Parts: sequence; C-alpha cells; structure tokens
Amino acid sequence: MKSKISTIALMAIALGIVLLTSCKGKQQQGMANTPIEYKTIKVKAEDRTVDTKYSATIRGRQDIQVVPQVSGTLQRLCVTEGQQVSKGQTLFIIDQVPYQAQLTTARANLEAAKAAEATAKLSYESTKNLHEQQVVSDFDLQTANNAYAQAKAAVAQANAAVTNAANSLSYTVVKSPANGVVGTLPYRVGALVGPSIPTPLTTVSDNHQMYVYFSMTESQLLEKIREAGSAAAAVKAMPPVRLQLVDGSEYEETGVVETVSGVVDQSTGSVSLRAVFNNPKGLLHSGSTGNVIIPVEMKDHIVVPAAAVKQLQTVHQVFKVVEKDGQRVAEGTNIQVAPYNTGKEFLVLSGLHVGDEIIADGAGMVKEGALVK
Repeated sequence: MKSKISTIALMAIALGIVLLTSCKGKQQQGMANTPIEYKTIKVKAEDRTVDTKYSATIRGRQDIQVVPQVSGTLQRLCVTEGQQVSKGQTLFIIDQVPYQAQLTTARANLEAAKAAEATAKLSYESTKNLHEQQVVSDFDLQTANNAYAQAKAAVAQANAAVTNAANSLSYTVVKSPANGVVGTLPYRVGALVGPSIPTPLTTVSDNHQMYVYFSMTESQLLEKIREAGSAAAAVKAMPPVRLQLVDGSEYEETGVVETVSGVVDQSTGSVSLRAVFNNPKGLLHSGSTGNVIIPVEMKDHIVVPAAAVKQLQTVHQVFKVVEKDGQRVAEGTNIQVAPYNTGKEFLVLSGLHVGDEIIADGAGMVKEGALVK
C-alpha cells in the first residue's frame, strides 16, 4: 500500500516540474518576443566645424644664448631674470683689469714700433742720398730699404695688436644681442666664465612674437595638400589657429600657420609645422607647452550621437532599425567615423545613408535582433 502511494506522489511531483518548466519557457519566450522601447532617429547630412588638437611647444621668435667671448671672473650682473632688455643693453661685466693692461701694453708697443719706423725711414733716406753721391753701395741702399719695410710691418702688427686688445676689453662688457626677455642666470659674481663654459650666461628670448611648433601625421598633411593643390597653398588655406595653454585655458590671441617642414620624421611618421602668435602681454614664455587647435570644416556628413555608437576597440557600430517579417528589428551595422569628433557626436564617413533609422541612445545595451518598439 505504501509503495503504491509513493509511486503516485513521485508521478505528481514529476508532472508539476514539467508544467512549471513549460510555463517558464513560455514566459521567457514571451519576454523575448516583447518589443523594447528605444529612442530612435533618422540620420541626415549636416555641416560641422570640429576642433582638432595637436601637442605643441612654444619658443621665442629668437632664443639667443649669451656666451662670453673672453675668460675672466664675473664682476657684475646688470640684469635680473625675466627682465625686458633692449639690443645693446649691458647684461654682465667680466673683470677688465688684465684686458686693460693688455691694451696699454699693445699701445706702448705701437708707439715703439712707430718710433722704430721713423728711425728706419731716416736711415733709408740718408743712405739713399749717399747712394746718389756714389758713397755707399747698392747693397747698403737695399739693406736700409729692407729695414724700413720691416719697421713699417712692425707698426702694422702693433696696430693689429691694439685692435685685438681693444676688442678683448670691449668683450668684457657683455651686451644683449637683441630685444627680448632675460632667462635664467646660472652664474653669480665671482664665477670664472669663458667661451668654453657648458651653460650660457643666460638666454635672451625675443618674445614679442612666439613660434609654436606642432606636428600632424603625414596622411593628414597629404589630405590638406590634395585639397589645396600644393604644400604652400595648404599652409595659406589653413584657418587662424588657437592655442590651449598648459592650464587648460585658451590664449586670447589667434595665430597663423607660417611654414611646414619638408621632411617627415621617420620615427613618428609626422611632419612639423610652425605657427606664429603675437605676445603683447608677455603671457607666453619660451619653453612652455600647450595644444594648437585647428578648426576643420566637415560639410555634408552624417552625424550621429555618441550614445548611438557602440565601440569595440577600433570598431564602431550602430543599430539600424529594419523591417523583418512585419516587425521592427535592431540590426548591428559597422560604420567608419572621421578622426575628428566633438566627444558628443560622431561624423560618419561610411556605413549609413541619409534616412536610415538608428537607435539613438544606449547602443551598448542593445542586443542583435532585438524587437524595437
């Protein structure tokens, strides 16, 4: 009797499991066939101006290293770091005493040489008169002439020595080679300096205009050259550029791209360009870094929201809404996007056509083949 009851109980449990599984399967199937509500848009072609950024290095129009032309101890610093100076303004003074002594010696030697020249001239003229009277020989006359010529050469040498000594003395006063701003001053009074010092006395930067150097890839430059017809035309066709400073702020002056290098850096595959910015307030400093911002006009391109794009490494995918068996279905479609984007939307180069309907939001959560409400 007990055995019969146990068998009936087991059959009831098995039937219950079958019914429960069947209901759950139907419920899941019903859920899978339920359309999900998504926000959708129909894409269209639009014009956009997109900012492109390139890492940049800022340099003064002239960065001139100031190196002394004579050796000696530094006697005086006439400027301070960051001071605005004019061309010819005194920056440093090197010990002048030994060079003043050299100049005095050179001038004394010059006077002695001039006296010797005068004596040789008198001797030559006297010998010449005696030769005309046939008192002395041709040899004596030639010897006197040679001595006179030698004395004149000695005067020329003494003059040159005076000039060199005067130049050396003038070099002890180190002057600014250009208008600009004084850089760091690594040497102090009493330091021994000379032409072979490893670090210059300072650097004078002409900062009224600044050169900003940046690079773009060879393919980007080729695209611009093809559009303009030549490298020179491409440079002229570039719009005014902006400069983002290291603190993230944007410099108030716009710049102009002046030149493009004719050599491609083989290690990076990039080409160097140079833009020039006015620096009336002295806000830009040589050696600083930043980003050059170049606006790019993108005309008649399909634009899609960033939320509509699912990114898998280098692959970009959107979900088109298509009709299948009378139902609206999400169909994944790979697209090619422009290298320029605003961060909020993508410019599509291929993969979509005007009028295509796509899911506009939450692309990362959409499943392939999902029913769309």
